Amino acid sequence: MNIGSHQLRNNVFVAPMAGVTDRPFRQLCKRLGAGYAVSEMAASDPRLLASVKTARRIDHAGEMEPKAVQIAGADPAMMADAARFNVERGAQVIDINMGCPVKKVCNRLAGSALMADEPLAIAIVEAVVGAVAVPVTVKMRIGPTRERRNAVRLARLFEAAGAAMITVHGRSRACGYSGRAEYDTVAEVKQALRIPVVANGDIDSPRKAREVLELTGADAVMIGRAAQGRPWIFREIAHFLATGRELAAPSPREVRQLLSEHLLDHYAFHGEFAGVRSARKHVGWYLAGTPAWEAARQDFNRIETPQGQLDAIERLFERLSAQAGTQPAAESPANETNFEQRRAA
Repeated sequence: MNIGSHQLRNNVFVAPMAGVTDRPFRQLCKRLGAGYAVSEMAASDPRLLASVKTARRIDHAGEMEPKAVQIAGADPAMMADAARFNVERGAQVIDINMGCPVKKVCNRLAGSALMADEPLAIAIVEAVVGAVAVPVTVKMRIGPTRERRNAVRLARLFEAAGAAMITVHGRSRACGYSGRAEYDTVAEVKQALRIPVVANGDIDSPRKAREVLELTGADAVMIGRAAQGRPWIFREIAHFLATGRELAAPSPREVRQLLSEHLLDHYAFHGEFAGVRSARKHVGWYLAGTPAWEAARQDFNRIETPQGQLDAIERLFERLSAQAGTQPAAESPANETNFEQRRAA
């Protein structure tokens, strides 16, 4: 599928997640099969554009194209300026955040709060589309509440305003991340539009991805929380959608290698002090559910240096190997118990 003139290699996308989808994570997901990824949201407030956090969020150096930046805000003029600012710095797609349900975003009438103010939401899309020559996309929810589902109406208006793609998370703003996503509204949006529509919410396996595509008729799926600590989910889904066959889950040896590569890139990008601290959540996601991690988590979170974290991870995987009675460094991956099975054991 395409976004504007950008041809994507598949229809399995990485969702923008604040504090998660930095450049190292996006690059890893793309390398492991994702066809497209959007940056974590960048504020449109001009006072924040020069901040270190914003600079990191819009850093796409060396990233696989197309380079997409999500912007958040509630003022059409500021959003237009933010779009221009990011395009001048290499963004090839601008995504408008109308999906975030977090209070600190919605309290500023941004994110999914915009869906309750339809004239303002439309004005923002019109302003951003008019400000830049690159494709503009919108990520939204089904509506402010389940009882007030206005995604279909807004999506039609966004398409008329020039949006190139719409992503719909199958929950309302009021739902937050609780309960189960519903896909009927996503299907209605798809039926109403000519531009591509992406389904998002609770897609956590290859079979679920295929089911959601069949239920909604959507052009693509977007994966968020299920990719945390499991970036190989993109190749699993892409392979299953293309062939109908499931890939084997990664071996502990491959997971150890991917995690180490991810962390080295993470430290280089964020710097030692910030990188060590923000790496802790990623390590916890990769190793969640393993007995070795549960026993070592508190001690690991006290480590203050990159090398200390990397050494501790090596010891953790040695324990995982010993618990399974294997020697990963000397084995063929085909003979290893896969990591997902070991994590669930």
